[in-house]
Amino acid sequence: MTQHSRDTPQFYLTAPSPCPYLPGRQERKVFTHLVGDKATDLNDLLTHGGFRRSQSIAYRPACDQCRACVSVRVIANEFRPSRNFRKIMARNADLIGEQRSAVPTSEQYSIFRGYLDQRHRHGGMADMTVLDYAMMVEDSHVETRIIEYRRRNLSNGPNGRGGELVAAALTDVLSDGLSMVYSFFDPSETTRSLGTFMILDHIARARRQGLPYVYLGYWIEGSKKMDYKSRYLPQQRLAAAGWLRIDAEGRTAPEPQD
Repeated sequence: MTQHSRDTPQFYLTAPSPCPYLPGRQERKVFTHLVGDKATDLNDLLTHGGFRRSQSIAYRPACDQCRACVSVRVIANEFRPSRNFRKIMARNADLIGEQRSAVPTSEQYSIFRGYLDQRHRHGGMADMTVLDYAMMVEDSHVETRIIEYRRRNLSNGPNGRGGELVAAALTDVLSDGLSMVYSFFDPSETTRSLGTFMILDHIARARRQGLPYVYLGYWIEGSKKMDYKSRYLPQQRLAAAGWLRIDAEGRTAPEPQD
């Protein structure tokens, strides 16, 4: 690969394939490689423009006659948890979240494998091996972290660290926020609402770090798989006119451009 091709992004378009979210529709994606010295800056720029990262690829939907996928980011400093969200946070008060370097472990893969088998056994990731998982975590040219959520181990002193792993999130650190690339959890922990808890924890982390946003990926109206993202308000959704604010009353207003 030449230096020019590494520093200048080249964009490609996938062939049509069945949409995994809206039955009867076809999806296409535009994508580019995140490599080289400018990968971090490019990932920032593309994420602001509605792209998502998967390993060393940045992609966004480019479907013919469909614009259902809408990029969503939570306004961290203005977010106030609802009563139900506060209950979920209290229910998981016995967990400790630790941010680590993006290094895969067998313990993580065990949780990841169980999560796929229970929640996404017919999805595109269902056949991922331990090597595939390692690539998902390690194949990144941007600032990426694994946040592990463990039970408090009171035998390890007042900080309670080192307990059993129950959930993890692969997260990119951007110039203006945290981008949740992929999260997974022990599917036997049915009463904890761990997926929701990890989002709430990321919002709190972003606020503590002085980062304005938490990027949640795509919200798709009419998709039960993606509808949960609309609950984290206030948030911004990317439209043709730029990022539009959605507040707790459902009102929209344009936000200043980044």
